[in-house]
Amino acid sequence: MLLHDSVAVSGVRRTSDGYLVAEARVARTGIQDYLGSELGKPEIPIISVYRPPEAVFAEDAMRSYAYRPMTNDHHGDVNSDNWKELAVGQTGAEVLRDGDFVRIPLVLMDADAIRDYEAGKRELSMGLEAEVFFEDGVTPQGEKYQARLGSMRMNHLALVDRARGGEHLRIGDNKQPTPTGGHDMADALRKLLVDGLTIEVTEQGAQAIEKLNGKLADAATATKALSDAHATAIALKDGELAKKDATIDDLKAKLLSDADIDKRVTARADLISKAKSIADADYTGKTDADIRKAVVIAKLGDAAVAGKSSDYVDARFEILVEDAAKDPVRQHFQAQDGKQKNPNDNGQSAYEARLNDAWKGETK
Repeated sequence: MLLHDSVAVSGVRRTSDGYLVAEARVARTGIQDYLGSELGKPEIPIISVYRPPEAVFAEDAMRSYAYRPMTNDHHGDVNSDNWKELAVGQTGAEVLRDGDFVRIPLVLMDADAIRDYEAGKRELSMGLEAEVFFEDGVTPQGEKYQARLGSMRMNHLALVDRARGGEHLRIGDNKQPTPTGGHDMADALRKLLVDGLTIEVTEQGAQAIEKLNGKLADAATATKALSDAHATAIALKDGELAKKDATIDDLKAKLLSDADIDKRVTARADLISKAKSIADADYTGKTDADIRKAVVIAKLGDAAVAGKSSDYVDARFEILVEDAAKDPVRQHFQAQDGKQKNPNDNGQSAYEARLNDAWKGETK
């Protein structure tokens, strides 16, 4: 993994050739903070990374600090293919341990880079490759960390305006480093407007706040989308309820009055009576049209209605009703329907009537 550090520059001087020569502390032990996105963990805002002495001062690591190309800003991995294009100087060979630091000499040889340095571009950011082990732990000094560096190898050393926390970790500037090897934080503060208040925070803090503000903005957008969707759903429901209310009002308008119900009951009873006068059957549950059709079929057969319209069937039914009304036998039986009958008479009344008539004849 390629990481970027910022380091302190000291002992600066110009040579007779115009080169800028200095010494720099390029690495140190201890805790340094990185953005989670810088270490492939974008879900974690800040990760405290521990550099143990065995990683910083390992023999392979110390050798890698020497003869490294210097660049004006970072340009990714520097190698033999792009060295001629990118290099503006290099580190020296005298790699020394300085307490918790590694100190090396360096030289800037490019005139533009030297002019940038003299104009105030005075921080150095070390590009290095390192193994990162994500693990919770505590340093010998009692500081907690969430990741630890393994073997390290410097790739290049870049001249930068300001090593931003998160993308470029600060561990020094052109001033003398603090006893802990850290940064003079007054130079590293940024001003932010938060909820109407101006505050000063580190670059890491600023990036964390900006990231949180971005999440808040996303959350606000998502909330508005949900609110709009809810409003749309409510509007649809209101439309459906309005349609149901209209349907109910329409049904209410179609409700029958008592007089209408009486008329329909009378008409239904009259139809069933006519039907039974032609073909006595059970017409329960049948519509008026079905009753007429059933009567015509019962009287005339299926052929009488095959392919015929409902108006034709209704007309045939009415003709059958008229014919039934003209049948004298049927009329006699219908006339008898209203007279009282004695089912237990067994012809006794007729017999008594004949006797009575015979007696009347003898007395004449």
